[in-house]
Amino acid sequence: MTDDRDPDLAELLAEVRRIDVMSRRLVTDVMAGGYLSVFRGAGIEFDEVREYAEGDDPRSVDWSVTARMGRPFVKTYVDEREQTVLFLLDLSASMTGGFGAWSSRQTAARVCACLALAAARNDDKVGLVAFSDGVDRFVPPKKGVGHVLRIVRDCLALPGREARTDPTPALELVARAVRRRAVVFVVSDFLAGAWRTSLTLAARRHDVVAVRMLPPELELPDLGLVRLRDPEGATATLVDTGAPAVRAAYAARVAAWREATDAAFVRAKVDVLDVPVPRTPGPEAIAGPILSFFRMRELRGAKR
Repeated sequence: MTDDRDPDLAELLAEVRRIDVMSRRLVTDVMAGGYLSVFRGAGIEFDEVREYAEGDDPRSVDWSVTARMGRPFVKTYVDEREQTVLFLLDLSASMTGGFGAWSSRQTAARVCACLALAAARNDDKVGLVAFSDGVDRFVPPKKGVGHVLRIVRDCLALPGREARTDPTPALELVARAVRRRAVVFVVSDFLAGAWRTSLTLAARRHDVVAVRMLPPELELPDLGLVRLRDPEGATATLVDTGAPAVRAAYAARVAAWREATDAAFVRAKVDVLDVPVPRTPGPEAIAGPILSFFRMRELRGAKR
């Protein structure tokens, strides 16, 4: 299914406000402290070398500089907690429409809003890279709630693309534009297979989290004869969803895709935040998966 709705500006702004209100409540009341506990900055970072002064810790002496200069020098450090958080959002056609209360894109916007607002409360920089088979929009990382709302608006309003998903150009852009280690949320349904190598390479430099959207149509309902069209292709097929053999074959393909995708995430050494697209709208549909992810990271220990 595809979503042909094109909301006007007033509807778009109203939707952004609704997401903002819901996300602020979740971040304040439900997710308070969760983001900070699992996404911590580097902590102590090297600042400079200066001459030794009385009271300095002898353990901080830089012996190589001391030897060259003939008098003691020490290394100094600063407390660096600020992080850069980037959302890589899939704009391909498979992220629109569907049988849920929201599309995968609309659900993704809510997830991004919650995580981005939590990052803003921690004084982190937040940015967006929207992609399909290439980079469609790059919003450089900045601080502030106003900047977060712009990102939420773009998550909703950027035009989708009827193209096969390939996050490789987006991940390559992150590698060029963000030199320091960052938290990178790749938000997609991961139905295409072109992401595996690029995701592995990105995870070597950054803390990468795969935010996998799980639409309801991954479970084929009994609707009788239905004409289905590949949203990223031109083919349409008449499917007898009432036939047990058809539903069993469909379930087997979904299970194989899920198993292969899970294995690829493990090989890439990335964490996974699974977000089922709800059939009934509600804040718990967003808060539940995020809180489960936070608990998993806390139990295992956050990546550094």
